[in-house]
This record gives sequence, structure tokens and C-alpha cells, in this order.
Amino acid sequence: MSTSLPKVVLQPVKERSLKLKHPWVFSGAIKKVDPGIREGDLVAVYSHGNEYLGTGHYHEGSIKVRMITFGDFTGGLDFWLEKFKQAYALRERLGLINSTSTTAYRLIHGEGDGFPGLIVDVYGKAAVLQAHTLGMYKNIELFKDCLTALYSNQLEVIYDKSVESLGKQLPVGSANQFLTGNTPEMLIHENGIGFQVNFVEGQKTGFFLDQRDNRSLLRSYSAGKDVLNTFCYSGGFSLAALAGGATSVVSIDSSSKATALAQRNSDLNGFKGHEIVTEDVFDYLRNDSQQYDLVILDPPAFAKHLSAVDKAMIGYRNLNTQGFKKVKSGGLLFTFSCSQVIDKQTFRKVVFQAAAQSGRNVRILHQLSQGADHPISIYHPEGEYLKGLVLYVD
Repeated sequence: MSTSLPKVVLQPVKERSLKLKHPWVFSGAIKKVDPGIREGDLVAVYSHGNEYLGTGHYHEGSIKVRMITFGDFTGGLDFWLEKFKQAYALRERLGLINSTSTTAYRLIHGEGDGFPGLIVDVYGKAAVLQAHTLGMYKNIELFKDCLTALYSNQLEVIYDKSVESLGKQLPVGSANQFLTGNTPEMLIHENGIGFQVNFVEGQKTGFFLDQRDNRSLLRSYSAGKDVLNTFCYSGGFSLAALAGGATSVVSIDSSSKATALAQRNSDLNGFKGHEIVTEDVFDYLRNDSQQYDLVILDPPAFAKHLSAVDKAMIGYRNLNTQGFKKVKSGGLLFTFSCSQVIDKQTFRKVVFQAAAQSGRNVRILHQLSQGADHPISIYHPEGEYLKGLVLYVD
């Protein structure tokens, strides 16, 4: 089938990255494209010497093609279902399929699973799809059929939540939609802790699954501690701390919707000693005089594009400087960045600057990343978006 697709031909010697299985073709690598190719179309990519290199989706912007396969492309249900089965097998290997203590996980993680531009998160008997490219969006109905086959009709809800990620690329009037069922939320468990996840109204697909292992680590440090969780959203780190035996937890978020979710989840689990505050995090850190045994800094992405990196670094430095001031001597700071354009070295440099600015003696105990159900292709290091450090503060 790939031979009948429109062609994209590369400049001389620009095929090297594709032969090393990097899934992106940048605009500067392209010599010519067949006429009439539109956003989201399937294209076959060829070297300057007319060697077939693989098939992908064509897009406008600096990344022109996102590769689906470096071999033959057959398309259709069987092709995509086999890729879904491979992703499912990995989650099965991780012990996430049919687990009773953890009932939510990421099934498809973009390039890490060979689906550039697609996310699929499973919340109990619900699956939420989010396309980040028009090419993947065009296959949403096909992906629904794959999920139905993969889970043997056990999914009660399949929900497409692509409007937030694609925005103006979609036709006017496009809306998120239920592909199967109509229930907007599910009760899930993460390491035995209950969370009510509303994937229709919640951020991203409804819950931040990538921090599961890091919340478990925090839980192991929490017994008898006073904890401050900033940017708490629905209370993931807060509830992990309480489940670990924290004496008290203060949760802060500027969104009243987020703090209402945190309160709901806290009540769901019957936790005590949980104070939830709706306030700007930076204002709270400046005005609150208390220090804590454990402080969590897990902000939203400060930079989504390279042009915003410098400004974001100032934000991260200021946040971490304030965070260090809130940690008692002998306490821990869990600090994160989910900005893909800020790499591990840059983030660590910013945290170093904040430590120096705060005048505290700081040691690294753990270097953290996203959970294993958010795999990173070794050929696509850009997939490692979540960076975290656990710091011992004297």
C-alpha cells in the first residue's frame, strides 16, 4: 500500500535519522513533496536516492512527517490492532492489566508505542483517546474498533477528547464525543487509593497517570511528616502522603475546580488532617510562614515551545527558591518539570541555581521520570518529558 501513497523525498544524506528510527522528519530535511498533500495525509518517505524509508502522517509546521512505520504499511484494522496488542502486552508485563490495586494506566503513549500524536488512557472500564495530530484524529473511529476488540467489549466508555489538543486544526463546531457509552467519570484506584476521575471536565485526559511511581515513593517517606503539596490538582501526591501516614497535608491550587476535586477524593478515602486551600501558589509560598518536612512542587508546563524556555527557567528558579525556604532542616523537596522543551540538564541547572540562591545545603536522593506505562523510545529521547528530583535539604 505504501507505494501508492503520495511521496515525500528527502534532501541528500538526510535519511540517516530515519535509518536510526527517529520518528520525526523536519522541514529542512525535505527536498520535495508530491502536489496536493494535505494536513494529516498518509505519505511514503523516500531518500534522495529513491529508497523507501517508511510511512507517516504529513503535517504543517517544523515537524513535517511523523513516522508510523519504518517497514511496509498495510493500514486498516489488522495493522493498527497489532500495534495496540503490542502496547497492551507491555502493560500486561508491567502488571497493570487486571490489577485490583491500580486500575488506571496509559495504554498508548505516542512515539513510545509507535503512535506519534496519540494518547490513550484507561480508567477502569473507560478509555480516553486524545489525538495531538490530525493524522491520528482521522483514525479515531478505527482506534475505537481496536479498543473494543482488544478489551473484548469490556469497556463501558470510549471517549474522544481531542478538541483541547488539536484546537483550530479541527473543523468549526468539532466537539469531544463519546464513541461508546456516556458516563463522564470513573472511580479508579492507584496503589489502593481511590480517585474519582472526570475525563470530560478534568485536565488532560482526567488524571496525571505519569506520576504514579513518584507518588508511591513520596508515600514511603511520609509517615509522621507535615507535608505541603503545591499545584495539587485532584490531590494525587496529597492522598499518597496521607496514605503513607503523614501527620498533616496542606494542598494548594489556584483552581477552585481542582481543590474541589482534591476535597472530594480526600473525603472518598476518609482521610483526616488534610487542609485544602484555593490560592495562587506563588502568593501562598511568599506569605505562609510555616516550614514542612516534605514539600512537593509539581507545576504545569511553564514552557511548551522553545521560544518560552528562558522565561520558563526564571519561573522554575523562582518557584524552587521559594520551595527550598519552606523545607525544614532535614526535610525533602520533591520538584518536577513536565515541560518537554526543558531537558534534564537544564532543569537540574535551574534547581542548582535556586538552591544556591536559597543558601541551603542540598543533596540529590532520587532522579525521577514518568512511569513505565509512559515508555520512551530509545530512538526518540524527546519522549522523556517529565523530570523530577528528590532533594535532601539541610
